[in-house]
Amino acid sequence: MSTDLVRHQPTASLPDMVRYAEHLAEANLLPRQYQQRPANVLYAMEYGRTLGITPLAAITGIHVIEGKPSASAALISGLVRQAGHKLRVRGDDKQAWAQIIRSDDPDYDGYQVTWTIDRAKQAGLAGKDVWKKYPAAMLKARAITEVARDACEEVLFGLHYTPEELGANVDEDGVPMSAPVQQLRSVQQGEPDPWETSDPKASFTPHPEGQALAKRAAAAQDRFIMSALIDEAKRYVPADARILAPDTSEPDALREYLMRRWAELPKQEKAEPEVVEGIVVEDVELPTDEHAAAVAAYYAFTAEHGIKHADADEQAHAALGAPLDAVAPKAIWDLLSQLQAA
Repeated sequence: MSTDLVRHQPTASLPDMVRYAEHLAEANLLPRQYQQRPANVLYAMEYGRTLGITPLAAITGIHVIEGKPSASAALISGLVRQAGHKLRVRGDDKQAWAQIIRSDDPDYDGYQVTWTIDRAKQAGLAGKDVWKKYPAAMLKARAITEVARDACEEVLFGLHYTPEELGANVDEDGVPMSAPVQQLRSVQQGEPDPWETSDPKASFTPHPEGQALAKRAAAAQDRFIMSALIDEAKRYVPADARILAPDTSEPDALREYLMRRWAELPKQEKAEPEVVEGIVVEDVELPTDEHAAAVAAYYAFTAEHGIKHADADEQAHAALGAPLDAVAPKAIWDLLSQLQAA
């Protein structure tokens, strides 16, 4: 995958991204997990923003399997090369070889991984239909992802595995397919129905902190509060946490519910100019949905890197020349982009 296909500089505001996600979810050309699910589209877009790739590259290249994000080998290759590292791959139906030479250590011989059919058999993979039909593609994909995890895990941002490695049925390009049709048979009288499923809610245990946060989100009255709750979820609740959605009483991903709840709430009105350190700052607004989202993203990033809240405020003030509440959302997004690049 060319780095030109994945490189992306975010410019859209969060409300614009929400509207874009809602319209894009109507397209029947998207992978099934994104059709009619704008929250899933927005999740992929936000993940793409972190990776620095376009929304469509994120939607077509990122697949969530059992709550875990995964990426195609092509996308992982693009991320490695986008970071400036050299990736070499070659192989055939018997074995595949991949090598990465890091841009910051060009004199090192590099990280190398070899995948063979014998190794695939030992791992119980060679018997799968896709491995029988496309052994070369599967061997290359395994070699690419393994060497990327070894050599430059920092460019993957959690996309450590392909869908096939997480147990999904995939095609030759590594794109998940729907489950194969099972052969049906009649059930004899008195015999339990093997296809009968129990109520999923009966055996479902919601994440306790996530469920409490979802309850608070259901009572939220504006997007500013919701943005703070989203920030709290990113800091303290696992990304794959699932809850019983208060609006449907059905099992749901916490982050999908929070983004859906955020989109339901009205925007905030502009406020009067405020005084910052004794100086009247013109055109300053109270945190709007976009401003709150930018601040929440900044705090989430700094928290992930072990920076305390007060220190994050001090660093932002030094970089921007004013407190976070007194600068435009774009300035915060630009600062965050610089930190992510660094």
